[in-house]
Amino acid sequence: VQLVESGGGLVQPGGSLSLSCSASGFTVSDYGMGWFRQAPGKERELVGFIERFGDTKHHSDSVKGRFFISRNDAQNTLNLQMNTLKPEDTAVYFCAKARNSAYYSLLDSKAYDYWGQGIQVTVSA
Repeated sequence: VQLVESGGGLVQPGGSLSLSCSASGFTVSDYGMGWFRQAPGKERELVGFIERFGDTKHHSDSVKGRFFISRNDAQNTLNLQMNTLKPEDTAVYFCAKARNSAYYSLLDSKAYDYWGQGIQVTVSA
């Protein structure tokens, strides 16, 4: 199993970025998938997730209405469209694959067993 994020970088406040997470070794639509982020000096936090098989999604309150999670089954990728970016969105962003178990909620990082290496997103003028 491997997860590789791409698309990060530097953007001005109010701008947009699109992150992609390329998966190998498994089919993304067979598992719940999530995006997390970690800012300097802060704990890793959930950005949002998409449940397996269907299209049910959850976005955290801090990004709701600005960030949008999607899955491209043909390319086996997980995507994150980020709009109206703010300086407080600056963080390393990680994609993650959920375990094939309902023991933990997808809101909990413990629900995920594989993580990408992370990609930097910096929002600054």
